[in-house]
Amino acid sequence: MAWNIDDIPDLTGRVAVVTGANGGLGFETARRLAVSGAHVVMAARSPERADAARDAILAATPAALLEVLPLDLASLASVEKAAAMVLDAHPRVDILVNNAGVMAVPYDVSADGIELQLAVNHLGHFALTARLLPALIRSRRGRVVNVSSTGRFLGTTADDEDLASRERYDPWFAYGRAKLAAAQFTVELDRRLRAAGAPVSSVAADPGMSRTDLQARSSRETGGRTQRFAHQAVTRFGTTPAVGALPQLRAATDPEVTGGGLYAPRFLVAGPPVRFPYLSPWMRAQDRRRLWDVSERATGIRFDVEAIARATVAG
Repeated sequence: MAWNIDDIPDLTGRVAVVTGANGGLGFETARRLAVSGAHVVMAARSPERADAARDAILAATPAALLEVLPLDLASLASVEKAAAMVLDAHPRVDILVNNAGVMAVPYDVSADGIELQLAVNHLGHFALTARLLPALIRSRRGRVVNVSSTGRFLGTTADDEDLASRERYDPWFAYGRAKLAAAQFTVELDRRLRAAGAPVSSVAADPGMSRTDLQARSSRETGGRTQRFAHQAVTRFGTTPAVGALPQLRAATDPEVTGGGLYAPRFLVAGPPVRFPYLSPWMRAQDRRRLWDVSERATGIRFDVEAIARATVAG
C-alpha cells in the first residue's frame, strides 16, 4: 500500500527544525509535523512571513507547538547564530529538514561572497547540519532530510571555481549543481554517520513537480524564456505543495526509510513517495568526497562527523 499522510507516526515530544518554513513545501512540512505532535522550529529569512505562517498553522491547530527562528542561509554568520539559538533551547533535535532554496535566479552572491544558489541550497544547510549534529546525535534517532530535485540531472560536482565565478554562471546549471550537492551531501553524510556509529540517518527527498513560489520567483527575477516556461508548466501540471511535501515528510518520519536513500514521487514528477534511484553519474564516492572538501573550505567548518560523535557521547 502506498505511503500517505496518515502513515506519519505520533511525533509528540520530538523536536523538528524546518528551514524555509514560511511557505510552499516548508510550510506544509512544518504544518504536518506540528499536527502530528512535534515541536516545530520554523526557520526562515523573513520573520514577518514566518510569523504569518505560524499564525496560520495555529488558527487551524491551536495546540500546535511552534517557534520562529530567524535564519538567512545566505549568511554563515546567521547560520551560526541560528544554530546556537536552537542548541540553547533544544539540546536534542530529532528531525532537521533542510528545505529552503532558490531556483535559477540571476547571478548574485551571498553575504560571504559565494554564488547564491550554491550558498542557500547547499552550503548554508551543510553548515547548519554540522552545527546541529550534536543535538541530532543526542536524539538517539536523529534524521536529516536534504531536499534535492530533478534539477540535479543538470548539475556536476561543485569545485572551488564555482563558488563565486560570474563567468561560469548559468542559472539552470547552477541550480542543478546545488541540488546535486544536496543529494551528494545526503549520501556522504549518511556514510560518515554509519562509519562513526552515530545514531542519525541522512535521507534525501525530491518533491517532483510542485506549485511553489520557486518557479514564480525565478520567472519574476530573470524574465528568462526557460524560467517562464517552467513557471507555466508547473502552474498547469504541478501538484499542490501539500502533495509535493509528501516525499520529505516520509523521509523525515517513516521509521522504515533507508539511510542515504532518496524518496521521490513514483512517476518522478507525481505519484506517492517511494524510494527512488539517484540516476546521476556524479554520485560516485570521489565526487561526494570532493564536494565535502569544497564545502568545508567554503564554510570554514571542519565537519568531522566521527570527532563530533565522539565528543557528544563523551559529553
